[in-house]
Amino acid sequence: MASSSENSGWGSQQKDPKQALAEDKWDDCMSCRITGSAAFIGAGIYSYHSGMTNLRKQEKSIMQSTSQFKMGSRRLGVSAIAGTLVAMGIYRAFN
Repeated sequence: MASSSENSGWGSQQKDPKQALAEDKWDDCMSCRITGSAAFIGAGIYSYHSGMTNLRKQEKSIMQSTSQFKMGSRRLGVSAIAGTLVAMGIYRAFN
């Protein structure tokens, strides 16, 4: 009959949980970081540019609408989304 250490999953021995977490630390390659960072920053820049362009095109109809959200709050929303995407790209580059 086999001992319990031989049957403990894929032939490996039990490890201390803290040691297993320390060994499981994962790191990206540099090209993955650059690509991911560029994608987030590019999406942020595109989001800002296209959002502001659309707001300028729609400004007359937005100001005539009965919505409580006029140009200021809409610009803030576009800027917040774009800023968040750029910040995620910077975070991705360095962490």
